[in-house]
Amino acid sequence: MRLSGSALACVRSGREVFAGIAFTVAAGEALLVLGRNGAGKSSLLRMVAGLVRIAAGRLDLTGGDPDLTLGEQAHYVGHQDAVKGALTVKENLAFWARYLGGAADDVTLGTALEAMGLVPLADLPAAYLSAGQKRRLSLARLVAVARPIWLLDEPTSALDAASQDRLASLMRRHLEKRGIILVATHGPLGLQGAMELRLDAAMPGAVP
Repeated sequence: MRLSGSALACVRSGREVFAGIAFTVAAGEALLVLGRNGAGKSSLLRMVAGLVRIAAGRLDLTGGDPDLTLGEQAHYVGHQDAVKGALTVKENLAFWARYLGGAADDVTLGTALEAMGLVPLADLPAAYLSAGQKRRLSLARLVAVARPIWLLDEPTSALDAASQDRLASLMRRHLEKRGIILVATHGPLGLQGAMELRLDAAMPGAVP
């Protein structure tokens, strides 16, 4: 599997956010999307997920499922954790598993909850979760439903050191299974050998 972008441009509210972006990520590889605030990191991930229109250029996925769109083969975890407070932790995860086309059986959900250290909180209403716990619940979707491409926007936000280690282990296992990861980040993620794409130079008026 190979995901590539060529001459990509993004326009939001009539303003060009970036232009001329190109990248290639193959199975088993991770790409760190770097840049200062406003450089377009989130917009690029949302573009790959099919949530933002491509103003120019193109995205290509080779080796994927021809019957599915790129977005349907990707997990997108953005800034918002999309957690329903009235549902328990397990019910929230079950909802997302069904919504994303996966299994919502006890074994699948239990594995995902265990991966993010949420088993003791499974029956707790999500309204009582801390910011870090909600983030872990959002990330548990990566385990509950298998998709080859992970698009992660500042995934370590609100996570403590132990939870960051859990996420790093999940990402390394995904790469070992020949998955692809694009992650917008300001800090280290424990991914040795990851490629980097810096968006600062692609901003209008940026100095090389």
